[in-house]
Amino acid sequence: MSVSVASPSIRKALLAATQRLPPLPTIRDLVKLYKLNAIKQLSQNFLMDMNLTNKIVRAAGSMKNCYVCEVGPGPGGITRSILNLGAKKVLLIEKDKRFKPTLDILSSYTPGKVETYYGDVLSFNMSQLFPEEEKKDWDDTVSSIRIIGNLPFSVSTPLIIRWLKDISYKTNVWRYGRVTLTLTFQEEVAERLVADSSFAQRCRLSIMAQYLCHVNYKFTIPGSAFVPKPDVNVGVVKFIPRKKPLINQPFELVEKVVRQTFHGRRKICFHGIKTLFPELLRDELAEYMLQSAAVNRQTRTFQLTIEEFSRLCDSYAKICEKYPHIRDYNCREHLADESWQENWNDNVTTILSDVNEASKDYERSDINIFDDDGNTTLGL
Repeated sequence: MSVSVASPSIRKALLAATQRLPPLPTIRDLVKLYKLNAIKQLSQNFLMDMNLTNKIVRAAGSMKNCYVCEVGPGPGGITRSILNLGAKKVLLIEKDKRFKPTLDILSSYTPGKVETYYGDVLSFNMSQLFPEEEKKDWDDTVSSIRIIGNLPFSVSTPLIIRWLKDISYKTNVWRYGRVTLTLTFQEEVAERLVADSSFAQRCRLSIMAQYLCHVNYKFTIPGSAFVPKPDVNVGVVKFIPRKKPLINQPFELVEKVVRQTFHGRRKICFHGIKTLFPELLRDELAEYMLQSAAVNRQTRTFQLTIEEFSRLCDSYAKICEKYPHIRDYNCREHLADESWQENWNDNVTTILSDVNEASKDYERSDINIFDDDGNTTLGL
């Protein structure tokens, strides 16, 4: 009696079949059954098309034997795709407890594979969610942990800024290594995230994301695919943390320099950089900062490259090291603060003298102002 052996393709198909969920009510049926109307104040929009949820999950990479954290699962459409595509375990973070019945259905059909946490993702710490054996060295390959989310529009920008800060310090879920993110944004925000210096859409978010991550625009989902239909299309963006950031300064310093420089996005960068400094020293310190960073003061802010922002941050850091109070200066808080301005009166003459002398040295110099490590050779 002979025993036939299934071909590799048949075995693969059989394995995939065993990993798929059993027949379940559609997401649309469950939304109707539990009367899960989208709440406008929470910017909720449900994605019902499983072809699109599958496409989002595939954009995140292979799910096989991966731990996946899904943010804002709602009724569970993307969750189904994650499970069907072979994830080892799925952890859900959901703010709205109305979705508990639909998420419990998924959990009951996949014992031990789905865990749900109810809370606000903006304050949720994922640093203990995964097994310690999932940790990887930062310089190793990307982590087998994935984060996926169809984010409410009102949450997406503050959340990605918070997570970028966590990436910079390798905290939160990034203590496990270079965990990737695949997230949805308004199409305009998605375009800004990937915009380079040739596009006027380039903004603070572009620099903050790109200096820490490889940022890829995967595809666009038409607004008509969501219920209720939003007024805009949606872009799916993938973030892969870089092994080394392109700007070697603390996140807070980079964020401050970038934020203030983009104070007038289409204006020349000199105008924004001036706002980093007290009014009595504004023009001189801004001019010096640009000189020592070898950046043309006439460049429009959105046209600055990340390399130029890196040099600007290094220059600003050196100024702050010499004059620590400048690091604490905030133009919105201190511009009209006369007592703060008066405290600077005794320092102004000394600082201006230092800056003018350093600028003269720069003007007389015929050599490259940067050493082999990219540090400016000028100093206050």
